[in-house]
Amino acid sequence: MGCGSCSTGGGCAPSGCKSNGSCLTGGCQKLEVYDWLSNLDMPSNYIPFQVVEVKFKGARKEFFLNNDNIYLEIGELVAVEGPTGGYDIGHISLTGELVRMQMKRRKTPIDQVTRKIYRKATEADVEKWKIAKGLEWETMHKARTLALDLRLSMKISDVDYQGDKTKATFFYTAEGRVDFRELIKKMAETFRIRIEMRQIGMRQEAGRLGGIGSCGRELCCSTWLTNFKTVSTAAARYQNLSLNTLKLAGQCGKLKCCLNYELDTYLDALKDIPDRVDNLQTEIGIARHQKTDIFKKLMWFSYPNMEDWIPLKVDRVKEIMAMNKKGLKPNNLKEEAVELAPAIVIEKTPDYENVVGQDSLTRLDDKPKNKGNRNNNRSGNNRNGEQRNNGNANRPEKQVKSGQQGKPRTEGNKNNQSGQTTAKVQPKGQPAATDAQPKVPNPVSATPVDGAAVKPNRNNRNRNNNRRKKPTDKPKNE
Repeated sequence: MGCGSCSTGGGCAPSGCKSNGSCLTGGCQKLEVYDWLSNLDMPSNYIPFQVVEVKFKGARKEFFLNNDNIYLEIGELVAVEGPTGGYDIGHISLTGELVRMQMKRRKTPIDQVTRKIYRKATEADVEKWKIAKGLEWETMHKARTLALDLRLSMKISDVDYQGDKTKATFFYTAEGRVDFRELIKKMAETFRIRIEMRQIGMRQEAGRLGGIGSCGRELCCSTWLTNFKTVSTAAARYQNLSLNTLKLAGQCGKLKCCLNYELDTYLDALKDIPDRVDNLQTEIGIARHQKTDIFKKLMWFSYPNMEDWIPLKVDRVKEIMAMNKKGLKPNNLKEEAVELAPAIVIEKTPDYENVVGQDSLTRLDDKPKNKGNRNNNRSGNNRNGEQRNNGNANRPEKQVKSGQQGKPRTEGNKNNQSGQTTAKVQPKGQPAATDAQPKVPNPVSATPVDGAAVKPNRNNRNRNNNRRKKPTDKPKNE
């Protein structure tokens, strides 16, 4: 037997079913866990909070009334009442008691929530909404062209179509007020929809466009940040950051919002640090202040003409400052220096295994050991005019003396498979080989002409070896 809440019609033991039909044994494959928890924790007369939070394009979130008590889950598409008529499509972002907490945080009373949710978005609503969203890019570029033709000092950054494709909101940035009445007339004639112009700041523009920050992550204003607080250079000064506007500014051109994230921590740490500590007077001399570690509560001082810095605790610095006001001076600050533990360097072993058989990444950094062996082999003992032999005894070298005839060109037979070299001697001025003088099919070793040594060609592996000096005199007739 099974309980009535099982979608499969069975599978639960009778002992696992309560009188209200909720399964406790886990035998049901499609058990509604949230409904079961709500039945256990919530009282019987509990009425869910009728306000829900809906998210639209550009991180815009608004509250709507759920008067019909439609069962809604986070992420569902719903059709809601538009601000000036019609309907719009958005995603559910919060439901239940979390919406009540969100309204308290934003200081939004329930009386101000007047618009309501019509229904869950149907297929026709979703298709019409997607078509409207597909027109935003083209509409924005056409609107920019119209603004340039009218020579208006404004920048249209984004366009947001309503879900029913009856209204479009144009977001723009400008330094001052802009008279765009003529622009609205031309846009209404071009797009045939209702036009709404809304001016936004630089931070809101960056949030709508999105991007990647210097930290390598998406911009906070385009993902989760909705309330923009004022950021001043004092936030960078308290955190000991360089006052370089190029590094402190974000993509919006303003100071980065993340400068305020750790500001409270630095302000709490700076409460115990004395202000305006320039130097301390001692019997040896004046110790000047060099740097401060606000989290370790340490301050470094140094004497003139001395390179060592003396670390002191903040409490001791305050005592010395009180002594100097009374006219007293300590003996030497080096006797009261705090002993700092040396930094422990931990050698980390790589968390990967060399399964490919590759060598070390620094294998190319080592210098070659036998760098000059090639030059040593070439030098040999040839200074006295001896024959040069580069380790190949079977390879004859050139032997050309003064007054002898130059060696003729030789051509090797590439098709020779026996390993020997076939040379054809063609002296200068002699006609080329014809049919009357057939080529020798068998490989024959080349014979020197007038004492000139002919070097084998080794299948033309090195073309430089085939280059020979042209003979100056005509060779003898063969």
